[in-house]
Amino acid sequence: MLCAMLPLGAFAQDFSYLHVREASPEGKTLSVEDATFGRGVRPAAKYFTWEDDATLVCNEKDSLRHLPLSGAEWTSVRPSPSDRKPVLPRGAAGAVTVAGRTAYTMDGCIYVEEGGVSSLVIQGGDGIVCGETVSRNEFGINGGLFWSPDGSRLAFYRKDETRVTDFPLLDVKTRTGELLTIKYPMNGMASERITLGVYDLASRTTVWVHPDDFDKERYLTCVSWDPSSTHVFIQVLNRKQHRMHLNMYDASDGSFVKTLLSEENEAWVEPWEPLHFIDDATFLYSTDNRDGYKSLYVCDLNGGIRRLTDCAADVQFVAYADGYVYYTSAEVSPVENHLFRIRLRPARRGGLAKMRFDAPQRLTFDEGWHSVQFNETHTHFIDSWSAFNTPQVCALRRCDGTLVRELDRAADPLEGVATGEIRFGTVKSADGSFDNYFRLYLPVGFDPAQKYPVIVYVYGGPHSQMVQDRWLAGIRPLEMYWAQHGYVVYVQDNRGTSNRGTAFEKAINRACGQVEMQDQMAGIRELLKASWTDASRVGVHGWSYGGFMTISLMTNYPEVFKAGVAGGPVIDWKWYEVMYGERYMDTPATNPEGFEKTSLMNKTSDLKGKLLICQGAIDNTVVWEHSLSFTQKCIEEGVQLDYFPYPCSEHNVAGPWRVHLNQKIVSYFEDYL
Repeated sequence: MLCAMLPLGAFAQDFSYLHVREASPEGKTLSVEDATFGRGVRPAAKYFTWEDDATLVCNEKDSLRHLPLSGAEWTSVRPSPSDRKPVLPRGAAGAVTVAGRTAYTMDGCIYVEEGGVSSLVIQGGDGIVCGETVSRNEFGINGGLFWSPDGSRLAFYRKDETRVTDFPLLDVKTRTGELLTIKYPMNGMASERITLGVYDLASRTTVWVHPDDFDKERYLTCVSWDPSSTHVFIQVLNRKQHRMHLNMYDASDGSFVKTLLSEENEAWVEPWEPLHFIDDATFLYSTDNRDGYKSLYVCDLNGGIRRLTDCAADVQFVAYADGYVYYTSAEVSPVENHLFRIRLRPARRGGLAKMRFDAPQRLTFDEGWHSVQFNETHTHFIDSWSAFNTPQVCALRRCDGTLVRELDRAADPLEGVATGEIRFGTVKSADGSFDNYFRLYLPVGFDPAQKYPVIVYVYGGPHSQMVQDRWLAGIRPLEMYWAQHGYVVYVQDNRGTSNRGTAFEKAINRACGQVEMQDQMAGIRELLKASWTDASRVGVHGWSYGGFMTISLMTNYPEVFKAGVAGGPVIDWKWYEVMYGERYMDTPATNPEGFEKTSLMNKTSDLKGKLLICQGAIDNTVVWEHSLSFTQKCIEEGVQLDYFPYPCSEHNVAGPWRVHLNQKIVSYFEDYL
């Protein structure tokens, strides 16, 4: 339903509405448990994946069914496994397998299993960790073991944490309590030092790659192999995250071969994607540092580079097969995700400069957010998608996008559930340069003649997109609960979040929270123009970066927010970790004005509304120093606030304890809003 069909007189005029779901006020009312676990309000979608190259598997209610590509009916008979499962000891982690060999880590050491026998590759210990993830999982790093394509060599990270300070977390489960010590590199302080080793299985020897670029606390990101297994590639990033070299190394001795290309940016450079080779000398490379968007480039080993995805939108590599590059793109809309492909036509002579790129082909056409899974030979893909008014649909398609069969179409779970109107639209950013997307949930039984309290749910930080053209714009069940209990609920993305290009994303540089607050307030002020909103009863809630935003909004705009709940909040970026914090804020030494402006330790006297802080006591992401320091400053200044720790929880309160958390949040707004 388009905005032209909406009763515009009842709403803020500067909002642009794209879709609406009409209210259905009669039906079931959710409990906090329902809202926590999504019982009866999430689409009962089936999960489809590939069992092997020619067999689909469906996971539904803990049962598995299988469907050969050539078959017509699903069966519970599982095909015979084509690969032997490795035999690993208890405690093994990070296992990766190629050519019948499995590498894994245990207690900071690396082992390789083959034929049921495990061999030690390298020993860790005493602050040295081998084969595990590094850089706190930034830069797309989610492991520390990298097999060569032929399985003859294994590249791996070696992390030296001996200079990194310890941070104590309290374990209350023992008789007298214990301290759990973690290595936590804080902004501006000593960080881990990373090297890359290459183990040769034939000679059982290890050589070390020692980049001499930049400082000793440089980052080694996006480790990649060439198809011949003779060279390894690293995107070497300086600690300040302003300069990057894509380097090539000889895997036989670790020696430097050459730098293929470089990136430099006064805001930041953020490598996140390994190289994808399309032949022995040509590869695909991703960066957002050249043309204003996350784009794909075709490169060669001589330093040649050409932009492949020439569109004003962020894209993400998916696959390369049979001359086609497959990728998802935001070019249809920043809140939609669609699959495209481009055919590469190499020239007989002239190399990369003469290669032709065909026009892009769009392969998914249903409006909404599409996630795709190709089979191994890239002849087919599973297309899972939803849109604002469409719960999840799964389809099997050929590689050219043609439909083979629809696998599942989820029913609307909100039939029989009491709902208010749900609206999806845009509002201008505070500087007028961008359209920010939002979702708005009106109370069940909405009467425009009445006034309703407002709850703003916020995250607002990098690498996030809270509002997308998926089912009901990505609504959370707790928002449904609030709407059933008489609240207007508002969720909006702002500058600094993902999928909108570098001008949008890097607007937060050296001043986290500032333009984000401006954009949030631009939307909130438009909302509060509506006669049915009660501007004297506005609440805000968020977790992690959203907790930082919650307290920032409450202290910078105390006249607007009556109550708030901040979970696991960043209070001062000098206490946050090196990799993430220095990217966006630099350091206290190089950006003292930015740290002074963004620190919430300077804002305690501006807190006027009722604030509840919740945090896991063993949070190893936003350590306890943040919220406890803010609380102590409030005590010293005579400022009242409420605090509730979760003694045995980490950064996120999970499982059945989350019911307790949500009840705490719900009760706080009931009491003070």
